[in-house]
Amino acid sequence: MVRIITDSSADLEPQEYEKLNITCIPLKVMFGQQEYLENVNLSKDQFYSLLGQTGGFPKTSQPSPQRLLELFEEAKEAGDEALYICLSAALSGTYQTACATRELVESENCYVMDSKNATGGLRLLLEYAARLRDEGKSAKEIMTALEAIQDKIVLYACMDTLEYMYRGGRISQTVYKLGTLAQVKPIIRVAEDGHIEVPAKAMGMRKGMEYLCKRVEDRKPGTEHNFYVMYTADRKNGELLAEKFRALGYDIPDERIINVGAAIGAHVGPNACGMVYVEG
Repeated sequence: MVRIITDSSADLEPQEYEKLNITCIPLKVMFGQQEYLENVNLSKDQFYSLLGQTGGFPKTSQPSPQRLLELFEEAKEAGDEALYICLSAALSGTYQTACATRELVESENCYVMDSKNATGGLRLLLEYAARLRDEGKSAKEIMTALEAIQDKIVLYACMDTLEYMYRGGRISQTVYKLGTLAQVKPIIRVAEDGHIEVPAKAMGMRKGMEYLCKRVEDRKPGTEHNFYVMYTADRKNGELLAEKFRALGYDIPDERIINVGAAIGAHVGPNACGMVYVEG
């Protein structure tokens, strides 16, 4: 049997991890001196509530390597394979830490995979991995299949505010103030190597959503994997974007409009919206 492990940057809800039979190691989220564990004592709604209440910039840290070591050891003792699929190595040191942890186990049946993605992109890989596991595939076979679709994952989002880029030190105060006055909405995407890029800027959220719709028409989704709309904090923009995609003929049920958690939400802030899917 293959035991699939991930961290909470995949942004599934606790019951979804359970349904997929995937073990999730929570990220640590710190507001000042107060530390939380995502999905344990900090829900997404609570995270955005704290984000709005505090004037500082929250910090996230890697999932516990000790917990990953325990899970690898448990799999080894049971004679199972273990596959840890983690947040993009370009965004976090989680992958490097996990590789070092795997070496401590001294087992050829424990694997670590860099998702080269985050949030909904990591979710898509996990869903596919769970499907392949249930079909009886080995960990190596699962990794090979996931690697085959990594470059086809399309993830774009439109940010509603520059505030969190400013708080995180990514832009100057001058750019922040001028951009805010001009209603600039940065468009971000996850590049093929797992980095976050800013390919465009829109003048207002409506223009931002139009840009996202054009990207979907340029790179049309396949039918084998789910098409998700993402949002941060307020579901309103997520629902508006979903309606635009539905008007283009894409099936997006309400349960595929998903809230983004702390790993990405801390950097983009509330009221962002976006989409993720596997290109056909």
